[in-house]
Amino acid sequence: MNDLEAIVASAQQSFDQATTPNDLENAKARFLGKSGQITELMKGMAQLSVDEKKSRGAAINQAKQAIEAALTARRQALAEAELQAQLQAEALDVTLPGRQRGAGGLHPVTLTMERIEQLFGSMGFEVARGPEIESDWFNFTALNTPEDHPARSMHDTFYVEGGSLLRTHTSPMQIRHAVQHVKRHQNLLDAGQRIPEVRVIAPGRTYRVDSDATHSPMFHQCEGLWVGENISFKDLKVVFTEFCRKFFESDDLVLRFRPSFFPFTEPSAEIDIQFQSGPLAGKWLEVAGSGQTHPNVIRNMGLDPEQYIGFAFGMGLDRFTMLRYGVNDLRLFFDGDVRFLSQFR
Repeated sequence: MNDLEAIVASAQQSFDQATTPNDLENAKARFLGKSGQITELMKGMAQLSVDEKKSRGAAINQAKQAIEAALTARRQALAEAELQAQLQAEALDVTLPGRQRGAGGLHPVTLTMERIEQLFGSMGFEVARGPEIESDWFNFTALNTPEDHPARSMHDTFYVEGGSLLRTHTSPMQIRHAVQHVKRHQNLLDAGQRIPEVRVIAPGRTYRVDSDATHSPMFHQCEGLWVGENISFKDLKVVFTEFCRKFFESDDLVLRFRPSFFPFTEPSAEIDIQFQSGPLAGKWLEVAGSGQTHPNVIRNMGLDPEQYIGFAFGMGLDRFTMLRYGVNDLRLFFDGDVRFLSQFR
């Protein structure tokens, strides 16, 4: 029986030394395979007598069972070790903070638009919004820019079927809002009474065929309108100066109204600003166009230009955003670079 005990001990030692399932199967083959030691012993029983077969067969079966038990135990040990290694490699530390989706933020131009709406809202201006696909009448003709007017060449834009176009400014909303305002108070006009003043700003996207570092085919504007019975150019200067100083948070900001021409205002003026400190100190920067609303435009609103007068202005929101945040290339706002946009969160 010593030979069987030695075989069992040798098998146990071989199984213990196996570090992978493949090594274990190779060790098994040496003892339980077709040419394994236990298999060869069982083949040799044919030469034994009946009594010897009984005793020898029982001993060989006992040794075989011991080897199989050792094999099973080692298989389980290797499987357990593999599982523990996998669990350790894929371990999740629940004490670590979870992965969070990055917080979004408003686009810098949107921040500027909201700020402008808030500032003009504090001065009693409503906010008007309207279609970006506009009719020729509201975009040009109603603003004293008939079809053959040379000023149209400055508003080269994108046309769509039916003669409509992508609006070149938000001034059409001034007309739309004023027309609706007059209709709501038509009974007062019919009775010869004064109607409430029109005081509105119209921020939004506009389109022109233009693209470089300071121009984009799609850009943002904010037009303003104040129409009443005694609204003068002085009111325009006071309102826009107050707005600029609040927007840029600078009381020493200087404004200059430079004579110019716009078909929808008369007289007209470009508005320049000058900072007294900072990197732009001492430089005049053009930021808006303005003027007294042209009598033809007042008339197209449904009002009598002999009785009602007002002022209008228009400014580029992208330009104001560039100045407020110190950005020198307009295209950065629309490239979609998260590294740039995340600075404004």
